[in-house]
Amino acid sequence: MLTNTKNTQQTLKSVGTSPVRPDGVPKVTGLAQYGADYSLPGMLWAKVLRSPHAHARIRSINTAKALALPGVKAIITAADLPNQPFDYVGPERVAVNYWHMTRNILAREKALYEGHAIAAVAATTAAIADQAVRLIEVDFEVLPHVIDVDDAMKPDAPLLFEDMIPRGFDPAPTKPSNISKRLEFKIGDLEAGFASADEVVEMSFKTAAVHQGYIEPHSCLARYGADGQCELWSSSQGHFVVRAYTSKLLGIDIGNLLVHPAEIGGGFGGKTVVYVEPLALALARKSGHPVKLMMSREDTFKATGPTSGASMTVKIGVKKDGTIVAADGLFKFQAGAFPGSPVMNATMCAFAPYIIPNARAIGFDVVSNRPKSAAYRAPGSPISAFAVESVLDILAKKIGMDPLKLRLKNAVKAGSPTIWGPKHSHDGYAETIQALLDHPEYNKPLGKNQGRGVASGFWFNGGGESTASVHINEDGTVVIATGSMDVGGSRASMALMAAETLGVPYESVRSTVADTASIGYNHVTGGSRVTYATGMVVVEACNKIIEELRARAALMWDVDVKGVIWEDGYAKPADKSVGAFEPLSLKAIAAKRAVTGGPIGVESSINAGGQAPGFSTQFCDVEVDPETGAVKILRFVAAQDVGRAIHPKYCEGQIQGGVVQGIGWALNEEYIYDKQGRLSNAGFLDYRIPVASDLPMIEAIMVEVPNPNHPFGVKGVGEANIVPPMAAVANAIERATGTRMTELPMSPPRVLAALDAGRG
Repeated sequence: MLTNTKNTQQTLKSVGTSPVRPDGVPKVTGLAQYGADYSLPGMLWAKVLRSPHAHARIRSINTAKALALPGVKAIITAADLPNQPFDYVGPERVAVNYWHMTRNILAREKALYEGHAIAAVAATTAAIADQAVRLIEVDFEVLPHVIDVDDAMKPDAPLLFEDMIPRGFDPAPTKPSNISKRLEFKIGDLEAGFASADEVVEMSFKTAAVHQGYIEPHSCLARYGADGQCELWSSSQGHFVVRAYTSKLLGIDIGNLLVHPAEIGGGFGGKTVVYVEPLALALARKSGHPVKLMMSREDTFKATGPTSGASMTVKIGVKKDGTIVAADGLFKFQAGAFPGSPVMNATMCAFAPYIIPNARAIGFDVVSNRPKSAAYRAPGSPISAFAVESVLDILAKKIGMDPLKLRLKNAVKAGSPTIWGPKHSHDGYAETIQALLDHPEYNKPLGKNQGRGVASGFWFNGGGESTASVHINEDGTVVIATGSMDVGGSRASMALMAAETLGVPYESVRSTVADTASIGYNHVTGGSRVTYATGMVVVEACNKIIEELRARAALMWDVDVKGVIWEDGYAKPADKSVGAFEPLSLKAIAAKRAVTGGPIGVESSINAGGQAPGFSTQFCDVEVDPETGAVKILRFVAAQDVGRAIHPKYCEGQIQGGVVQGIGWALNEEYIYDKQGRLSNAGFLDYRIPVASDLPMIEAIMVEVPNPNHPFGVKGVGEANIVPPMAAVANAIERATGTRMTELPMSPPRVLAALDAGRG
């Protein structure tokens, strides 16, 4: 359902429609090419040897027996990759340390988690490669391990890095620790704020590490030429970033590496990093043959980044009228084996939807013997929202206030302060709350063991670097190319915005994703940046094309270009009273290109700012079985400010998809480790994501509060929707049972234990 606000309606022909996606037919017919679908003559098959231990020093690696196996062409270990300097590169919120990254690709001094890559083999068949991996002899010194974030922070915890001194403390510690970093954001006077509160609630919460659950495992094909020119075919969320990371890790000039964008079978943030690409290319370089490397499902769970689990304590104070006067949060995040959890995002997003004059958020980035965490859809924000939105629900109950009205009373708007410094520059949050207050089902009575929960969420959304080219064919059709991977339908969205700008039918626009040698740099498809940033540069390129078309028409009419306007896909005289010239169509101008200046095409690049954040508010109805603890979702309604829905069906799908993943996070999903630090549920049979029978029809309400910084008002849509569901489900369970769940997942055994404890 689409809800328009603030006079967003205007006459548009393409934007706001939902045509068939350009990649739809190849995907449903099986012709689309994913990372595992590419092959080359003489190709070798690669397998990776992984650590069976959660924490172990690598004394030696003996590859002699494996190399002697007929059919084995190359074996690599960390010794085959250049070491990297220890340095954090880029803005703190997304900083990269290549010293860590190269050790995650292939373990050096120690294996830091079960599944950590130790060596990789390339052989003539997959079976031989698998056999060779088993022949590699590794002398491990097994070390004590630590899995839980609270345990990892203890002074006597086993250390992953004996020389890691925590950052962000004043004074700086002198002893090493598993704490990589402490950070803090603060506004106002906490003590005075809590002193002025009529009600204060303080509670602690824990969440489990969960995987993005994409259906396609990581896979790639690599070729290294005798001239040093090399190629990769890879499924990723950003082939330019694959090029940057892989070239850096292997010591290759960026210009010598061409990366082709394969189709992607899901990513959700988990394919913004590299795991297989540097290994495959290093094997290709060493063997002289193309190399294909594919992860198994077990490898994907054990060795690629889930999002963090966390341990949190949140304290919030309110007045009797619902005014929030103070908030304090402590957020301890598992980074996995190397620093870099999304705890900074969590601290910034935790209280972001609310006007709170006195607030503090403290975060700890903590390493433990788990796979390195990676982004997962609004990374960090869903975790801190689980705690904050649960406490708000308790406070609403204490003061006898409707939980949506409590949120509406304190909702941020343009000009409201943030805990990290700048003021909010956009509206949209209050409108999502109002959409649910106006929903006919919100006040509908519920039955026995049933409850209704609400929650809200915030995500920054992204801008950044994007490039697009636009070319006009001789028959008047249009080709647009970008370097942004199409994860959620961006090819269609780009075509819609191009068609709208040029005034031509959507069907006449061909939208493609180009390789790294055919278009300028584009950052990853992540952070809900593509429809905004890449869409903006597509519109910019189309406007340049319009200027060129006006110039061509002026040449054909022998008039000054100022006398030509572009309207509805035609060049027309600026003076409507002049009837000497018939409007010229795009096709007519293109047909004369050879005599008016040659090919018609442009390329534009931007580093887009001005993005607007995403706000989502949701309510769900649940029914809890008191005998089993099973939670059934009866209804789910999600309102989100989408700015303007370029392709409404895709926006609806993004909202529904985020909710589904949030429900899985809330009720079922978790990494389960045994006493040896080994993952017990590395497969979809035991790691249970929601299936259709677990879910109701999810109603998406798209609120449109346009972003004035984008030609069509775009705001990112892909991430804010996953932020509220865990808290909304927890709040609904409490309303149904009177039992407050503070740990995820809220699986039947855990819910039943809480119910039994209450009954006892």
